[in-house]
Amino acid sequence: MSIRAILPAEATGTFLGRLSVPGRPAPVPVLITGDEVRDVSAVDPTLSGILETPDLPRRLAESAARPAEWSVEDIRLPEDDAGEDTPVLLAPIDLQVIKACGVTFAGSMVERLIEERCDGDPGRAQAVRDELASAVTADLAAIVPGSEQAARLKEALLAKGWWSQYLEVGIGPDPEVFTKGPVLSAVGTGDAVGIPAFSEWSNPEPELVLVVDSHGEIRGVTMGNDVNLRDVEGRSALLLGMAKDNNRSTAIGPLIRLFDDTFDLDAARALDLTLTVTGDSGYELRGVNSVRALSRPFEDLVAAAHGRHHQYPDGFVLFTGTLFAPTEDRGTAGLGFTHHLGDRVTIASDRLGVLANTVGGAEDLPTWDYGIRALFRDLAAGQR
Repeated sequence: MSIRAILPAEATGTFLGRLSVPGRPAPVPVLITGDEVRDVSAVDPTLSGILETPDLPRRLAESAARPAEWSVEDIRLPEDDAGEDTPVLLAPIDLQVIKACGVTFAGSMVERLIEERCDGDPGRAQAVRDELASAVTADLAAIVPGSEQAARLKEALLAKGWWSQYLEVGIGPDPEVFTKGPVLSAVGTGDAVGIPAFSEWSNPEPELVLVVDSHGEIRGVTMGNDVNLRDVEGRSALLLGMAKDNNRSTAIGPLIRLFDDTFDLDAARALDLTLTVTGDSGYELRGVNSVRALSRPFEDLVAAAHGRHHQYPDGFVLFTGTLFAPTEDRGTAGLGFTHHLGDRVTIASDRLGVLANTVGGAEDLPTWDYGIRALFRDLAAGQR
């Protein structure tokens, strides 16, 4: 199938993507307008560089005035057996660092606390959830992080023995910011995501992803699946890297939607991302991540990652966290949700498109072997 089914429902907008094109050594940045797909590598050979380009709207408008190299019908997804002569859609980032924020919604904060209290054992999750409901009677969603009210709640929970590192970053002055994965490690829509064999309790995390340039300016957004191993992180927050950064543990796509007259930062704040997981024996799970329920503004999350304390010369993308934390049992009572191999995870937005991936074993899926040296080699080859 072509990529038409995963493109945004809105025909207008400025959408950037990245293709693997037969005969071209390096991935090709593209501009997608309606049914037309144009090579914009003349602006810059990397998407990171394109986002740093002065007067970018004018440069893209000039590109859009040229005949298109492809139609959307010519582009396929990685999972399709389309042959070697067909361009394939990739994750829409390249040299950007992949960062993420956690515990940015009250619901996910509670679930992280539950993971910690049950030491990653899903069989104890419901009992801990019931205990927490009795101990914490405040409406955590109404607490402004870093406020005096948050400080008073912290003192009260300390006295009850219920304070946690997750509550600290959830309602304290500073958000959690971590590196989700290495540069160039993300997979795009239509590719497989991986769950390592050492995890027995894993979740999808549908998230809005901010696309930020080297100056700390949010230039647009995309969607991401911050695949999470709940049992690993629940054992210790110091195992966050083990829980978050594995083969094919980051999915981003399908495209970057740049801010323009049709879509701005306020429109991004109002988005709802729907999640559907379908699996064996007719299993189906649905959920929604309502971005408007974020406990901190986008600008505060970006400022925590970028500033005089930390720079990103090639820009970065920032996962903003998720409201969605599935607790419904899948199989054994009390164990809650976990992925099964073969699950189809679909994250969708009419304004951003569809990010769809199939779950496989991280150890059994194709290895990540296209890194920065390979990209630079191929960029140099394309200039000869």
